[in-house]
Amino acid sequence: MYLKSFIRDVPNFPKEGVIFKDITLLLQNPIALKNAADALVTFLTNQAIDKVVGMESRGFIFGPILAERLNAGFVPIRKPGKLPSRIISETYDLEYGSDSLEIHEDSIENGDKVLIHDDVLATGGTASAACKLVERLGGEIVQCNFLIELTFLKGAEKINNYSVKSLLKY
Repeated sequence: MYLKSFIRDVPNFPKEGVIFKDITLLLQNPIALKNAADALVTFLTNQAIDKVVGMESRGFIFGPILAERLNAGFVPIRKPGKLPSRIISETYDLEYGSDSLEIHEDSIENGDKVLIHDDVLATGGTASAACKLVERLGGEIVQCNFLIELTFLKGAEKINNYSVKSLLKY
């Protein structure tokens, strides 16, 4: 299935000059959704994963699907003030500003094999912050994988110490 045909460009969102890659058409099509999930799982052949970490908010879509298929737990990384227990946080830059991410301090155990997942790799700030949080908790990052990579923003360079896989590249 040609998955790029299910990605819609939305100009000037969330701000002027940005072309947002909207994945909702892909999510609405059960065959496209299944094919995308299947393809993301194939990036991890013969690799044990203990936890899949997904970033708020669209990393919460495929993250739990991948966790279930990999027989792993799912760990949400959220924006400030959204997690109810003790957290650690990391500030990062993104293509249109800066933000912080938080993770429960007891969500990753020392030595856990971790898959980092998000919908889009853009400048790499979000992924880099997620990697730092996981490593601060003692997790070992096996791979960072993404539905979409915006290669012109060179985000993979910020996480080039890890295996990086992207299903669709623009």
